[in-house]
Amino acid sequence: MLDLATRLVLKPLARGIWRPSIEGVEHVPRKGGVILASNHLSFIDSVVIPLTAPRRVHFLAKAEYFTGTGLKGALSRGFFQGIGAVPVERGTYRSAQASLERALEILEDGKAFGIYPEGTRSLDGRLYRGKTGVAWLALTAGVPVVPVALEGPEEILPVGKRVPRLKKVTVRFGEPLHFDELHGQARSLKARRQVTDEVMAAIQRLSGQEVARTYNEVPKAA
Repeated sequence: MLDLATRLVLKPLARGIWRPSIEGVEHVPRKGGVILASNHLSFIDSVVIPLTAPRRVHFLAKAEYFTGTGLKGALSRGFFQGIGAVPVERGTYRSAQASLERALEILEDGKAFGIYPEGTRSLDGRLYRGKTGVAWLALTAGVPVVPVALEGPEEILPVGKRVPRLKKVTVRFGEPLHFDELHGQARSLKARRQVTDEVMAAIQRLSGQEVARTYNEVPKAA
């Protein structure tokens, strides 16, 4: 029911308001497990991709978005469920591992899963080094990875803002990357690093971003 509402209401509404430029939708497999690995520029990225992809895409989202009370809580829960978000607890190593295992379940169910290998939003527009969770998922589930490049979402919802603005956004879906020769080598750090670097290189070719040679760490609170 929620998937139907997304396709019939949310997608046409979002496309009518923001008129996104969407390229390469033919590269997204219409069925079977697949990872959509994207650069990360704004909180709204996890809304833009599900509303522009040609199939339902699941992202992990903070559990707090699903546990609110009253009308506001119900609207938040309904919206995130509608775009395919999956609630998870965050903040610890155990929760991070649980998140990967939940993502693996989604892929093994033959669904599409979205992930940001950088781990957190880029505040300076550069593309940071990818973390190897995307490779662990690809090599464990034996699924292809579709690189995705977003351009402009940080203008729609800049850091610190709550109300989206009417700005142009471009979404580019690249050709699927297959790692059949490395399937089953998810425990190998070398294999995970190789796959992750190939994924990030594909994202960079689509986005044209300047490459940062370091990981993008979450800023520490003052």
